This record gives sequence, structure tokens and C-alpha cells, in this order.
Amino acid sequence: MAPTSLSARFQQSVTPASLRAYLAEFISTFFYVFAVVGSAMASRKLLPDAAADPSSLVIVAIANVFALSSAVYIAASASGGHVNPAVTFAMAVSGHVNVPTALFYWISQLLASVMACIFLKVTTVGQHVPTFAIAEEMTGFGASLLEGVMTFGLVYTVYAAADPRRSSLGAIGPLAVGLMAGANVLAAGPFSGGSMNPACAFGSAVIAGKFKNQAVYWVGPLIGASVAGLLYDNVVFPPQAPDSARRGVSEGVGV
Repeated sequence: MAPTSLSARFQQSVTPASLRAYLAEFISTFFYVFAVVGSAMASRKLLPDAAADPSSLVIVAIANVFALSSAVYIAASASGGHVNPAVTFAMAVSGHVNVPTALFYWISQLLASVMACIFLKVTTVGQHVPTFAIAEEMTGFGASLLEGVMTFGLVYTVYAAADPRRSSLGAIGPLAVGLMAGANVLAAGPFSGGSMNPACAFGSAVIAGKFKNQAVYWVGPLIGASVAGLLYDNVVFPPQAPDSARRGVSEGVGV
């Protein structure tokens, strides 16, 4: 039974609709990473000491808001607008996507990130592709914990924005996701880099050839994302909870 089930899941992952989803993930992730890494390169180009200049942090945070909101919006109808391996991992853990599909999502996202960084490296001749790094005073465990908490907030927002049980949020949902990402960058950028996205950290590390503390940007985000998805689906808004109960809670908070 297991081989048959695995074969059936794989076949579901290579349908025309699935292939369109992978392409959508590639395109949206490419432009997200292009904007985030490119904004960091631009701030270093324009500012003499970008690492110590608060305005460079604001530049990257704003780029995160605009880029992630747009990337999620343009891919939402085709792939769900994950744009992040951590989001895909949470969806797989929660049972929203099967494992083969999640793996293809990861391949699309990681490949897009690497291609975006290659494009930046080639077109901005002589410019260094920045990588995510933790502050000298922080430990890898502390940085991983920080990335996990930020990714929890991001993925929890993704679940809330995409919840079909809520009224249609239109473009507000992707904007909420982008705003959460930007706020997290402002809060923790100087300490862990504010990645929240393993693909973004991976692509820049591959092109720069620097993999120091790379585990920080995988372990923390994947755990934080999984906890967020499970908590949202099974505790805060479980499927079996009647709409009237949730409505009563919401009305009570409003009062």
C-alpha cells in the first residue's frame, strides 16, 4: 500500500496545475530575493558605513514589506504564495500539501533564490553579495531562537491571511504578511539579519561562498513555522470549532 500511495502522491505533484504552481513559486521567490538582497547591496553602495547606519536597516525593511506583499499576491492563486521554504514546511506538517509537492516547492524556491543572487552578482559587476550573519555578541542558539520566533509570527500571519473561513481579505492579506516581515526586520535585523526565509539565506550564501551559521536560518525558521501552523490549525482556529463560537469570542474581544 505504501509504494502505491507514494506513487499516487507523486503523480499528483506533476500535474499541469502543480507545474504551474512551481513556476509561480520560482517567479515570486526570484523577485522577492532580488529585492531583499538587492536593497542590501544598494544601501551598501550609497551609504559609506551601511552596517552602522540605521537608514540601511529601514531600507531593507521597506524592501521586505513591498517585495513580500507583491510576491505573495502574484503567486497566491497559482501556488498559495509560499515564497518561503519555512511556509511550505509548515503547510506540509499541517497536512495542507503532500511531501513530494513540498519538495518540489523547495526546489523551486531555492533555485529561484540562487538565480536571483547570480543575476545580482553578474549585473552589478564588482559588487559583493551580502549574506545573513549574526551579531558577534550572539550565540548560534540565540540567533536560531530569534529567527524561529520571527518566523512563527510571519507564518501565523500567513495562515490567518489565507484562512478561507475568514472573509475575503483580497490584497490586504498579502500586505499583512509583508508588514509582519518588515516589522521583524526592524526588530531583529541587527542581531540575526532578520531572514525568516531559508531560501533567501541559502541563495546569498551560495553565491558569496559563505555558509557560516547557515543552520541558524534553517533550524529556527522551520521549527517556528511548524509550531505556528499547528497552533493555528489545531488550537486557535481548529476546523471543528463552530463559526458561532469563534464569532462570540471575536465579539467579546471587540467589546
